[in-house]
Amino acid sequence: MSGHAHSHKRSGLWDWLTTVDHKKIGILYLIAGGFFFLIGGLEALLIRLQLIVPEADFVGAATFNELITMHGTTMIFLAVMPVIFALMNAIVPLQIGARDVAFPFVNALGFWLFFFGGVLLNTSWFLGGAPDAGWTSYTTLALKQYSGIGVDFYVLGLQIAGLGTLIGGINFLVTVINMRAPGMTFMRLPMFTWSAFVTSGLILFAFPAITVGLVLLMFERLFGANFFNPDAGGNVVIWEHIFWIFGHPEVYILILPAFGVISEVVSTFSKKRLFGYSSMVFATVMIGFLGFMVWAHHMFTTGLGPIANTLFGIATMLIAVPTGIKIFNWLFTMWGGQIRFTTANLFAVGFIPTFTIGGMTGVMLALPAADYQYHDSYFVVAHFHYVIVGGLVFGLFSGLYYWWPKMFGKMLNEKLGKWNFWTFFIGFHLTFFPQHFLGLMGMPRRVFTYLKNQDLDLGNFISSIGAIGMTIGTILFLANVVVAARSKKQAPADPWDARTLEWAIPSPAPEYNFAQTPLVRGLDALWVEKMAGNKGMTPAEPLGSIHMPSPSFLPFLMSIGLFIAGYGFIFEHHVFSVIGILIAFACMLMRSLKDDHGYHIEPDEIEEKGVKA
Repeated sequence: MSGHAHSHKRSGLWDWLTTVDHKKIGILYLIAGGFFFLIGGLEALLIRLQLIVPEADFVGAATFNELITMHGTTMIFLAVMPVIFALMNAIVPLQIGARDVAFPFVNALGFWLFFFGGVLLNTSWFLGGAPDAGWTSYTTLALKQYSGIGVDFYVLGLQIAGLGTLIGGINFLVTVINMRAPGMTFMRLPMFTWSAFVTSGLILFAFPAITVGLVLLMFERLFGANFFNPDAGGNVVIWEHIFWIFGHPEVYILILPAFGVISEVVSTFSKKRLFGYSSMVFATVMIGFLGFMVWAHHMFTTGLGPIANTLFGIATMLIAVPTGIKIFNWLFTMWGGQIRFTTANLFAVGFIPTFTIGGMTGVMLALPAADYQYHDSYFVVAHFHYVIVGGLVFGLFSGLYYWWPKMFGKMLNEKLGKWNFWTFFIGFHLTFFPQHFLGLMGMPRRVFTYLKNQDLDLGNFISSIGAIGMTIGTILFLANVVVAARSKKQAPADPWDARTLEWAIPSPAPEYNFAQTPLVRGLDALWVEKMAGNKGMTPAEPLGSIHMPSPSFLPFLMSIGLFIAGYGFIFEHHVFSVIGILIAFACMLMRSLKDDHGYHIEPDEIEEKGVKA
């Protein structure tokens, strides 16, 4: 044992507050994202209960605007993003044969910044009103003369949370480029790692745009600048450009990891190699690349002119090509395979037709002339929920059922899982399929009520009943988590007879992941060894001392500093702003001056635990 190996042994809450272990940070992301997902889901349920019958007064108009804004903002920034990061943290280092991410300290800081940004945003409900300018916060509504203090919470909460996401993305880029095991070339990376890599690249280029936009809006609201005020020579369309240059790549930041999950799950449960691996990689990169060239399709009605509209329309339709490649490759992977319909695979197979419907309506919306009719109607609401819920959330459920044993060492109950799938799947289609027709019949988005006898009653009623079905599905998932946690049965290292590297080590993974770095000898590294008749991976190094990073309290403290500063700016108590920023800088200074070399786990300690790669 090394002289200071004991320094890392912490217990209970303190361990979770100071951890820099990517697997624990993944679990923290999952818990926080799950919590915000429930809040966002509750907001959605209240929206649908208000619209269940014409002229309802379940919630008032002002509250409805707050619910619409907070539902969209919470779901996109605080619920699905962290669950994506949970899976990326838990799985990507294991899939590439790494012991951790490139910058464990930065990884922890990314989580705590996201978490406190999200908490700051949600406290707006109790401190003067939630933001009410829509989740896109268009500046015709978000200026001080039109909206309350809630938009200040939006601006500062998203800046803090977005900073966390940005440094997380940079971390994963460096991890995948630098930390791959010997033999793990780029064209041997599992598809989930590829999608995480491209997603991280999108984060690197897209998040600075929203950060700049939010800084400008903050100066506008807090310090009286006039970037977006037409009365003073500002321009409201500039905000739309800044927002959507971030906002459209953001859609792909969300969906690409789900594509990666589906590729892993369909391949494992068809007992076949993924069909057309290299074309899948190419399609993923193309989607990432084209994702930056289509932002103005959100702005066809702003008057950019026929040439701009035509170019953005064509670019939007082009993106359907790599997406189509993916869908056919998944179908060809299943073709002739030994398909097992586990819960993970049910969500994956349910994803494919559902996402395809979302893609088809996307091509409809890409036609500028048609978009003039669809714009700001419920047709658009149906479209993006088919993509984000029918695509992303199905993908995340699939990934959670698939990797739960690797993250927690317990199996989720399959029977409950199937109930979870069917209630959520049927509830989803009941909720959003009728909304296409409501939109085509003229129902606008973001209206808190509608009149009787306009042929909108039945569609809205079915839609609201469907939302209750999705709620039941979510409750069943939570019940499943509790059942799994109480189960005494440990999950085996490789419960699915899977193909990739993460299944070569025990479940849950030990803190150092791989006792010996594995040698990768082909695509689907573990499957290659299985086919060669080996018990596990061939090690690329002898068993030796493993260097580990020390836990640190500084990321938590630094995030609290920015959290305090955020309140200082919102309520114009600049003493708090200064104190908060000083705390954050003091943490940076301590991090810079203190030379922390981490600690080592010695071979005898590894052998004591009986863990070999």
